[in-house]
Amino acid sequence: MLFRVDPGSPVPLGDQIAASVRGAIADGTVRPGERLPAARALADSLGVNVHTVLRGYQRLREEGLIELRRGRGAVVTGDQSPGRARLLEGVQGLVSEARALGLSDEEVLSLVRSRLAGG
Repeated sequence: MLFRVDPGSPVPLGDQIAASVRGAIADGTVRPGERLPAARALADSLGVNVHTVLRGYQRLREEGLIELRRGRGAVVTGDQSPGRARLLEGVQGLVSEARALGLSDEEVLSLVRSRLAGG
């Protein structure tokens, strides 16, 4: 699995790491049960702080895409489909674009609710 980060991007490095994993799950490159690189090893290879990698992994855990197991590291869960990973990528893109446009959280939620209601 290839991880890339762009230090010049406005997207936080941890979010970029999470996006790499989401994309790999979405396109089937990474499968359920597969282990992700150890945080320290990944941090060294990317030239970032280990806490940056852990923030990215924590985000993925909150999304239900990985499990963090003491002594075993980060493992892709079997519960999530590639479709869910693609959807989460889309949501992250929506949030990033909304922030760039200066929309408030409530404005974004209102737009989403409107679309869900068929508007």
